[in-house]
Amino acid sequence: MKKKVTIIGGAGTIGNILTKGLHDKYDFTILDKTPNQGQNYVQVDATNPDLLIESIPKDCECLINLLTIKSDNDLENVDEFHKMTDIHFMSSFYIFHAAITLGIPKVVYASSNHTTDYYESNGISKLGREINISDYPYSRGLYGVLKLASENIGHILAREESNNLSIINLRIGSVHPDEHQTVREDERLHHTLLSHDDTIRLFDLAIQSNVKYGTYYGVSDNPKKPWSTENAWKELGFVSKVNSLDLLDNGES
Repeated sequence: MKKKVTIIGGAGTIGNILTKGLHDKYDFTILDKTPNQGQNYVQVDATNPDLLIESIPKDCECLINLLTIKSDNDLENVDEFHKMTDIHFMSSFYIFHAAITLGIPKVVYASSNHTTDYYESNGISKLGREINISDYPYSRGLYGVLKLASENIGHILAREESNNLSIINLRIGSVHPDEHQTVREDERLHHTLLSHDDTIRLFDLAIQSNVKYGTYYGVSDNPKKPWSTENAWKELGFVSKVNSLDLLDNGES
């Protein structure tokens, strides 16, 4: 029987990649605020904790949090600050709370490389080595700060034994719908790309993992990649199979 997985914020790029790439392995339900996208899709605003809990199938075994929102001037405009905080912090807590309330044992949280973007410039680490999860997470903006805050809330909740909750944070690099074209147009992606194949592989391993709490960078084995995936290999078994050079060499194949 397929494991039942609910993807919150699943109507975007990564959600589409996962549902297409893993549909034979998992029974997915998609929760998103956008209009109905078809079967096994529920339109719901994740900033409403009661509706969120009501919308998650009660036999769900894993939640994936892909919620995201774009904002400008979020440290200057109070309304924009609240929009960002609602999605990237408050809703993160609501999803953790829903997992605990419903007895769902696993949450996979799509965090971001922006938790440590102070150390990276145009896809290159400024540390003279790959950035790893032990480096203090300096961020350039509110987005990275809120992603880190959600990771830390997850750490508290996962370490509380009574919650019976495993949380995996994936600090995602760069994932694009048309990766073959975009990797040719954006030099940063030569280093920061997380290919579709590797996205599928990494999330699959995170869902299956027995790790109680872990944080991992999600990036393919690109030349001069800025982030280390050593602990993702040691703890999850992640090995990159398709990197930016493969896409540049293969074109549209």
